[in-house]
Amino acid sequence: MLLILQCTGESPDDLSWLLHKHPDRAQRFDLSFGRAQLFYPHNSRDRCAAALLVEVDPVALSRAKPGQRSTTPLEPYVNDRPYAASSMLSSAISQVLGSALNGRCEKRPELVDRPLELEATLPVVAAHGGGEALVRRLFEPLGYEVHASRLALDPHFQEWGPSSYWSVKLRAKTTVRAMLEHLYVMLPVLDDEQHYWVSENEVEKLLRKGREWLAAHPERELVTARFLKHQRALERLAHERLDADGAREPAIGDAVESELEARWSPQKNSDAPGKTPPLDARRREWVRDALSARRARRVVDLGCGEGKLLAYLAQHSDVSHVTGVDVSPLALEIAQKRLDRLGPSQRERVELLQGSLVYRDARLVGFDAATLIEVIEHVEPERLRWLEDAVFAVAKAPIVLVTTPNREANAAMPGVGPDTMRHSDHRFEWTRAEFSAWCARVAETYGYRFALHAIGDEHERYGAPTQAAIFEQRSDDRSDAPAIPSQPEVQS
Repeated sequence: MLLILQCTGESPDDLSWLLHKHPDRAQRFDLSFGRAQLFYPHNSRDRCAAALLVEVDPVALSRAKPGQRSTTPLEPYVNDRPYAASSMLSSAISQVLGSALNGRCEKRPELVDRPLELEATLPVVAAHGGGEALVRRLFEPLGYEVHASRLALDPHFQEWGPSSYWSVKLRAKTTVRAMLEHLYVMLPVLDDEQHYWVSENEVEKLLRKGREWLAAHPERELVTARFLKHQRALERLAHERLDADGAREPAIGDAVESELEARWSPQKNSDAPGKTPPLDARRREWVRDALSARRARRVVDLGCGEGKLLAYLAQHSDVSHVTGVDVSPLALEIAQKRLDRLGPSQRERVELLQGSLVYRDARLVGFDAATLIEVIEHVEPERLRWLEDAVFAVAKAPIVLVTTPNREANAAMPGVGPDTMRHSDHRFEWTRAEFSAWCARVAETYGYRFALHAIGDEHERYGAPTQAAIFEQRSDDRSDAPAIPSQPEVQS
């Protein structure tokens, strides 16, 4: 199956910045149901086009569902899954274009909310139960110019008549994030099928991606029913959330990553994790205890996201002030709504700032401690030195807390595996040896000492699911570290 995104007008190469994919390189990504390739068939001064090609292995897909029987014996092996746009293309969008889908563009954050002249081409769409009229009912209320043409059952045998599939083009002046959100939700709606088990997590996904438009969409009931695979209880839950303005308050956190981490089982050959606190809660407790033990009163949370740690620290009297910094305006909006639920005295302790962690920022100077909790793995490896410079050379907090996934533990995490990362937006995940080597280099370069920690129950072979480090500035070496060449200028 294929999706082509095209940008025209002024600066069409803005598309490549937003997609986080270099136009001169073709890239391949492994998926649970096949593989995806991202490449640019056209890139010039007046037009930039990016193609996402998804190749599905129907045999592997059928074997992934033991015990299921079809009324047609060949259906698991001969079907339209390899070419008709479906929930599998939505999953590929989430995994390959996750940064753009989530509104992140660290190097050029001003592009995230800039409307562009965009066109999405879907060569084969299964618009079940409505055809072209259904495509128009779904996309025209969102401001798209829709062009749909019905495909022949076989172009060499016109007498066989038309098929039930359509070729669709969508044009609009909108943001890349908005277009990807619309496609992410509407593709499984058009197909009226999900290739995976649907649970409450799908409600969270639907509300997160439909936060700004689904509540008022004229086909809201149809979209909700089909996206949630016609499960009435989940439909009711989604409508309750939408009626309470849930569409404008996206679900907090990443349900997919949380679900994967919840499957962590430290016991060898065990498939059932014990009843322990969620891993993200244990990370927050670790941060609180580390800050309390070092009497850090003023804290800056770098890459604060949707504000869980901010709200948690604000409710503990050991911390007198906490500042949250994130590049995403949407994440900060959600964080603000979370903080608004706190009491007045707790809200007064928290401040939110928009900023990129790869820029030198004078606003980050003067704190007792800085936290980078599940953040560094979202930074491109070649730009990690810029983050190090901004945090350890410029902000230069006496205490820096860092956590990141332990890649080795993925081998014992059902649904992930040793060669898969836990989140579509992760740019890397380190082994314990790789993280230790990074900590040693950073500490030596910037005048810190460090201690390694493990968060979560440890597997005898793979270690804990989260690895962490506490950096403390050496009192005998507080000289300025050398600047990183080509480092972006400090923000005002």
